[in-house]
Amino acid sequence: MMDRIEKSKEKYNQLFGNGVPKSYATDPDLQDILSHFIFGEVFYQGNLDDKQRELITLVVLATNQTLPQLRAHIHAALNIGLTPIEIKEAIYQCAPYLGFPKTLNAINEVNEVFISKNIALPLKSQKQVDDNIRFDKGFAVQEEIFGDVISKTRESAPSNQKHIQDYLSAFCFGDFYTRGGLDLKTRELLTFCILSALGGAEGQVKAHVQGNVNVGNDKETLIAAITQCLPYMGFPRALNALACINEIIPEN
Repeated sequence: MMDRIEKSKEKYNQLFGNGVPKSYATDPDLQDILSHFIFGEVFYQGNLDDKQRELITLVVLATNQTLPQLRAHIHAALNIGLTPIEIKEAIYQCAPYLGFPKTLNAINEVNEVFISKNIALPLKSQKQVDDNIRFDKGFAVQEEIFGDVISKTRESAPSNQKHIQDYLSAFCFGDFYTRGGLDLKTRELLTFCILSALGGAEGQVKAHVQGNVNVGNDKETLIAAITQCLPYMGFPRALNALACINEIIPEN
């Protein structure tokens, strides 16, 4: 069994190559703590594979707008076998929750890395709906994730707020959840991580805990996902998300 220092070296090299982080020249103690914890412990905790871990890391870094680190992990994501489409779709999935300016900031980082690696842009479109069906398809995805509560919420919405429910169905779920490149379980897991990293969205986090269960992501997967988020968003938000998981899926 390798110890965590050996594990961290192996995982770091797998993700980033054999280079040495620049911070070792100025802050070697902090870099050692970071590397040994993230790459020697967190990356080995739970039931996620490295591709899932990097997708989660990408969306949390995009949420935080920590763009230099995002750029590094775009390289890492490619190094461990994620496709350009998978990477882009993970960032696209952020748009309904972060808003377009932050999502565009993140996409700019993706594009610059892709250009540096001679990945031709634009990528093949993953769009699967048009204006005639985006609402119906989005509403169907909502019901698949959340059940009949969606119809009840729409029915109970005041008339001056029904457009928000329409936007949720057509925009959030119709324009994004229906896209190719990532399956529904992955998109729902990434949404849970985005909302957890935002902070202050615990109501939505709880809803998406149940949504994850409904599409087949169990409690252990959710705990593993939050563990992966922890080094990038800190303990307060990770513990808040863990409390949401435990409230919706109590321990036996």
